[in-house]
Amino acid sequence: MVQRILATNMDITPTILRIVLGCVIFADGAQKLFGVWGGHGPSWTVAAWQQWWNVPSFLTYTVICIESFGAVLLVLGLFTRIWAFSIGLIMLVAVYLVHLRWGFYMNWYMQPQIGEGFEYHLLVLAMVIVLILTGGGRWSLDRFFIKRNQTT
Repeated sequence: MVQRILATNMDITPTILRIVLGCVIFADGAQKLFGVWGGHGPSWTVAAWQQWWNVPSFLTYTVICIESFGAVLLVLGLFTRIWAFSIGLIMLVAVYLVHLRWGFYMNWYMQPQIGEGFEYHLLVLAMVIVLILTGGGRWSLDRFFIKRNQTT
């Protein structure tokens, strides 16, 4: 089972996707975990999500961990499929809870009282699907462990 999760090839495409996706998602996670880059930190995030969407605190902390620690592991290419799937799940829930009602487009003109649509989430989901199908690609820890296991 672990072999199937780690399996990948020497293609550079998933490497590029996982590094870019991991960095972008890490920035979101760092806002929630450390309160940097305009974020408010974990206690505010937990309280806000509880109030706005009735999300239990353990789920909010799970999202924070996936978006921060999971994103770092995605950049490194360790258990790429698991982290990609987890990020995809977060995106689907975010679309359902928040963004679907605002339509497809982001609020590019920053109109007041109008939220962000789901176009960003759709792009992330496309990246996630590619990573689930291909694995971490070249220069991933997944590939390193598979190669190491095959030589022993």
